[in-house]
Amino acid sequence: THSTSSGFADPFFQGMPWHIYILLCDQKTYYVGLTSNLKQRLDSHKLRKNLATKKFSDFELVYSEDFKTRKEAELREAQLKKWSAAKKKALIAGDKTLLISLSKSRALLKS
Repeated sequence: THSTSSGFADPFFQGMPWHIYILLCDQKTYYVGLTSNLKQRLDSHKLRKNLATKKFSDFELVYSEDFKTRKEAELREAQLKKWSAAKKKALIAGDKTLLISLSKSRALLKS
């Protein structure tokens, strides 16, 4: 683990794992986030320290992916944030067929 001069782990050090995660908030809204410490980040959501999720009373971690670099995680986070709720639900369920179908139908709408 790489540390800063203060002794805390340096989250920008590329040797640390990065995580993207999806929370189901109040059983209806998906929140996509990025962190280098998933447990600490989930605790901050539960303590309502996050502006984007503090309005929700219930959180459930429903999905996460691990990455070697922050850049890889940022790219995936940006991708997932653009997805519809239906597409996120298919990803969470591991329904690759539905995920592909939803991707194709969206592509057809653009043409």
